[in-house]
Amino acid sequence: MNAPIAISGRCAVGFRAQALRIGGQQVARERVIEVTDPYTGACVGTVAKASVEDVRTAFEIAARYKPTLTRYRRSQILQDAAALLGERIEEASSLISIESGLSKQDSRYEIGRVADVLRFSAAEALRDDGQAFSCDVTPHGRARRVFTLREPMDGVIVAITPFNHPMNQVAHKIAPAIATNNRVLLKPSEKVPLSAYYLADLLYEAGLPPPMLQVVTGDPAEIADELITHRDAQLVTFTGGVAIGKYIAARAGYRRVVLELGGNDPLVVMEDADVERAATLAVQGSYKNSGQRCTAVKRILVQRRIAARFTECVVEKTLAWRYGDPFDEANQMGTVIDETAARLFEARVDEALEQGARLLCGHRREGALYAPTVLDRVDPAMTLVREETFGPVSPIIEFDTLDEAIRICNATAYGLSSGVCTDRLDYINRFVNELRVGTVNIWEVPGYRIELTPFGGIKDSGLGYKEGVQEAMKSMTNLKTFSPPWNT
Repeated sequence: MNAPIAISGRCAVGFRAQALRIGGQQVARERVIEVTDPYTGACVGTVAKASVEDVRTAFEIAARYKPTLTRYRRSQILQDAAALLGERIEEASSLISIESGLSKQDSRYEIGRVADVLRFSAAEALRDDGQAFSCDVTPHGRARRVFTLREPMDGVIVAITPFNHPMNQVAHKIAPAIATNNRVLLKPSEKVPLSAYYLADLLYEAGLPPPMLQVVTGDPAEIADELITHRDAQLVTFTGGVAIGKYIAARAGYRRVVLELGGNDPLVVMEDADVERAATLAVQGSYKNSGQRCTAVKRILVQRRIAARFTECVVEKTLAWRYGDPFDEANQMGTVIDETAARLFEARVDEALEQGARLLCGHRREGALYAPTVLDRVDPAMTLVREETFGPVSPIIEFDTLDEAIRICNATAYGLSSGVCTDRLDYINRFVNELRVGTVNIWEVPGYRIELTPFGGIKDSGLGYKEGVQEAMKSMTNLKTFSPPWNT
């Protein structure tokens, strides 16, 4: 690792003239990408800017390498990487905060999640994934069995990750790939590449053969097509925006594609809900990770009879939410990813106010710092809630009936997740059965899960395929059946 770089009194692991990780070699390049601290605007490091030729070289190295790690060895590497990460929580979380603007509270939490991904993948690597089917269960069968086994992919997995969880999104791609004995070519977001390099170096230190994981950083406009159309790319797994996901789907052709895209997730508060408890979930779901989660609370639907009390409680809790310098230990929230993103939220709130919404608190911007913001009198047709607003905004929409709440929830192009605040079983049954989403969480935020459980959405949120460690491992393997000539 490179020596720490002190910036404006803050200290985080930094990188200068960072090389690509290709075939175990650090390949230096004159062309670089600058990585900027969203809070200070200072350059905190540079990474190499890969060319198309660099990408082709990485594919060639991966294609030539045939992984032979046993289940035990794969599991041990992942366990050791988790242990190394546990020894370096402050270093790793500071790196996340300095390149993404996420608060130290959020980045420490992310490191814990990364460790969970590594440990769950280590455990799953040891699991026997085969099945046996008796064939004498039909008059047309015989006294024998059909067995299954899962094999690594013949080609290379291309993993493309976003900025909002700089290390955990990377872990969700590469840890299941290692657990299944696959080779991965990783392209992290050019906005937050340092965390990806950091995790790759931990895995190498834990014993991972470098050809199994290569990292290229570069301009998507220059290298993306080569990544998703190269003859050795057998699976493209992407987490990010809808437009890019659909572009990948159109360009990828005859190869496997797993797309985890955006969300417009509602939190629905019914009239029987405990207002204090529901408001706490609303605020946490809206502002954790600076609101930059595909499963963040993007719309708050509240039954009209309790709307006034609920809204007052949300405003009170929002005003108490500390935000500012990500390295101030008291702050619960830092910046969003950059000033451009903050300006977009500002513009959407301005538009909603012009169309009749009411500002209750927040809506102040300083560079990439955008205050937690609450609006009510929001109409579902407003851009603020019709599109995915990927920041710390709490738009409150009132409804009268359960049917109306379900209709509003479903009236979006997205279908990722949802949260519901009610104790009535009849309401719960209807939400579970009628919401057109991948997840329905009762008395939890839409984003609640553990790293092992299936995760993903439908409609513009994804093709229905799931991630989470177990499901990711399934997508990264080929299922083979075989039938020996005896009954066992």
